Amino acid sequence: MSILEPRNTVSDFVIDRLIEWGVDHIFGFPGDGIGAFDGALGRAEEAGLPLKYIRPTHEEICALMATAHAKWTGKLSVCAATSSPGAFHMLNGLYDAQMDNQPVVAIVGQQAMETLGSAYQQENNLERTFSDVAAYVQTIVTPAQAQVVIDRACRIAITNRQPCVIIIPHNVQSMKRDEAPKKQDVSRSSSAPTSIKITPPMDELMHAADILKAGKRITFMVGAGAFGATDEVLELARKTGAGIITALRGKDVIPGDIPFNCEQLGLLGTKPSYNMMQECDTFMMIGSNYPYSGYLPATGQARGIQIDLRPGQLGVRYPMEVNLWGDAKATLQALLPLVAQTDDLSFQEKVAGEMLDWEGVLHDMAFNKADPINPRRVFYELNKRLPEGAIVTCDAGSTADWYGHHIRLKKGMRGDLSLAAMPYAVAAKFAFPDKPVICTIGDGAFQMLGMNELITVKKYQHLWANKQLVVMVLHNDDLTQVSWEMRTEDANPRWKGSQDVQSIDYAAYAEVLGFKGIKVTDPEKIAAAWDAAFAHDGLTLLDVHTDKNVPPLPPHISFEFARNAAAALLKGDPDEKGVIMDSLKALVTENVSKVKQALHLGHHDDGDEGK
Repeated sequence: MSILEPRNTVSDFVIDRLIEWGVDHIFGFPGDGIGAFDGALGRAEEAGLPLKYIRPTHEEICALMATAHAKWTGKLSVCAATSSPGAFHMLNGLYDAQMDNQPVVAIVGQQAMETLGSAYQQENNLERTFSDVAAYVQTIVTPAQAQVVIDRACRIAITNRQPCVIIIPHNVQSMKRDEAPKKQDVSRSSSAPTSIKITPPMDELMHAADILKAGKRITFMVGAGAFGATDEVLELARKTGAGIITALRGKDVIPGDIPFNCEQLGLLGTKPSYNMMQECDTFMMIGSNYPYSGYLPATGQARGIQIDLRPGQLGVRYPMEVNLWGDAKATLQALLPLVAQTDDLSFQEKVAGEMLDWEGVLHDMAFNKADPINPRRVFYELNKRLPEGAIVTCDAGSTADWYGHHIRLKKGMRGDLSLAAMPYAVAAKFAFPDKPVICTIGDGAFQMLGMNELITVKKYQHLWANKQLVVMVLHNDDLTQVSWEMRTEDANPRWKGSQDVQSIDYAAYAEVLGFKGIKVTDPEKIAAAWDAAFAHDGLTLLDVHTDKNVPPLPPHISFEFARNAAAALLKGDPDEKGVIMDSLKALVTENVSKVKQALHLGHHDDGDEGK
């Protein structure tokens, strides 16, 4: 008989109930405070239950991967860790879930019930610790209570789109399981799912339809909350003649080859999206909580409509005339029959033309010379080669700028960004083991949460039908995004003490682990490096040496942006010469491209004219 049998503890019950809720992965890290639960996970595996346990290299990564898995699959996801300090390590990943509205449940160990309140080793007030990040936090103290705590945590996580935390003291984990009895003071709860496909009342939908009918220059801002509603958004845009902007996390909601999709807004946006916001008379936000309200229309310029599943996010960024509380897809399906087809598509055609011109500007910027490689060109060449069904991740540094500017996700492709680009990429492989995944990451972010996760890949890649995972490291020995923020936001020169990143041979590091590593220092070899990576059935790390001084210039440079950058250089920025030269190249390229467009001079696909 196996030492893992029988399955008759509270921990076994918790696992069975999570499976009823549709959980198929647990991202966990062991420890004595969660030991009995870990033993139950082993029994579940031996029993052949449909639940995979994934153990990354750190508790923070467990929570980040659970959040990413929820994003990729749209399903409830679970992470698990011991009591302090393991529990504390998960906070960052749970805040990721909170701020990006993801259904995640964390199972956290605790010291035995008898020790609580005695200042015992690793005993901490975990309910207080998690009270800010979680929509629901509860400790299971008896077997009969387990059912309602699990059900409430799962239901609140799904319906509120927020993380929840279940704390299980060590001795409770191994108590004999007990189905909730019929007693006056015991709740007998349900694991039946709750639909979130809610729609607003008809009078509010009709009000929104009237606003759209009156609009002549309509702009949609589409966010990640509209995922799954692509067809409905496009149908409404075609009916109303609207142009579309996507928030960065909504990049994969609208295919990049839709002519009137002007991609992102703001510092890493496009000039057509900026122009739309300046000109629109009707502004509609769909599943977005875009925070940078300074880029939105002026108060009184546009009539506003917003659709969001989280009512607390309605009417926060712009004074909307109609706030529609509902699921994006269900709400648009109810709204569409109320909206008539316009015969004036001039605004939509205008923004499509501007976007075509802007793509030419970006093309020319990608081929500006740099020392040694222009990071824009790295992303330009990637975009040309994205395989069907690809999933792309990026970190929140300068890679987010180049991802926003140059990547065009087609139908069926996915993309997302986080400070944790590598954990997101690995979670994507667990969510979709048959799809190619590309992680684009800066060297600072790779040293922070990337290098150790190559070890996780080595451990689990045999589970993936398609083992292709490409990790592209922008190697410039600098925390580039923060360096530019120092200049443009605070008018300070770059400070080497905080900004320098220790250089190592990332390609060689990958090879030590048995992966394919390619170092790229010549811009003419970028295309061949991507081709080699996509020809390899396994992990390939591209160590691409790029120029940290290539500026992530916004499409519209504000007076404050220019003033602060100039002030930083006057104070003695150590990279002053490179910053000035690369910034001038970018500005000249943009204006030369505009002249070409005015004279109807086309761009060549090979980009030779930009060298």
